[in-house]
Amino acid sequence: MKHPLLRCLQVSDQKFKFKSGRTMPKVKTNRVKYPEGWELIEPTLRELQAKMREAENDPHDGKRKCETLWPIFKIAHQKSRYIFDLYHRRKEISKELYEFCLDQGYADRNLIAKWKKPGYERLCCLRCMQPRDHNFATTCVCRVPKHLREEKVIECVHCGCKGCASGD
Repeated sequence: MKHPLLRCLQVSDQKFKFKSGRTMPKVKTNRVKYPEGWELIEPTLRELQAKMREAENDPHDGKRKCETLWPIFKIAHQKSRYIFDLYHRRKEISKELYEFCLDQGYADRNLIAKWKKPGYERLCCLRCMQPRDHNFATTCVCRVPKHLREEKVIECVHCGCKGCASGD
C-alpha cells in the first residue's frame, strides 16, 4: 500500500503533477540582484558585518547587562550613517542602491528618517527618544545638550551614547 501523500502525485515527463493537473510551484531562490554601484560600497558593508559578528560573539564577562548590547548598537549606527551620508550628503549612490540597502537591512530606515528632521541630526538610536523607556516620560539624558547638563560626563543606559543632542 502506498503512502497517502504519494498516491495523489503522478510522475510524468520528469515533472510532478497533481491528479487535478496542476504543477508544483516553483522554488524560490536566494539570488539577489545587486543594483549598479554595489561593488563600491560592498567592502565597507562586509567589514561592518564582520565587526557586528565579532560584537555579537564577544564574551560579556564582567559587564553590566545593558553594556553587552552597546557595541552592537554602535555598529548598527555606523552602517546606517554610512548609507545615509553616501546618499543624502555626498550624493555618491543612486536612489535604487539606497532603497536596496534599506530593504535588505543594511541600514535602519526609521533611524535615517529621524536624521532628516531638524533636531535629530545626530540621534544615536530610536530608543533614546521614546518616552516610555525613561523615567518621568521624558527622553534620554544623552539627548540633553552638554551646556544644560548637571553632570558633564554621562552614558546612555540603552546604547552607551555620551551625547547625541544636535545642539552640541
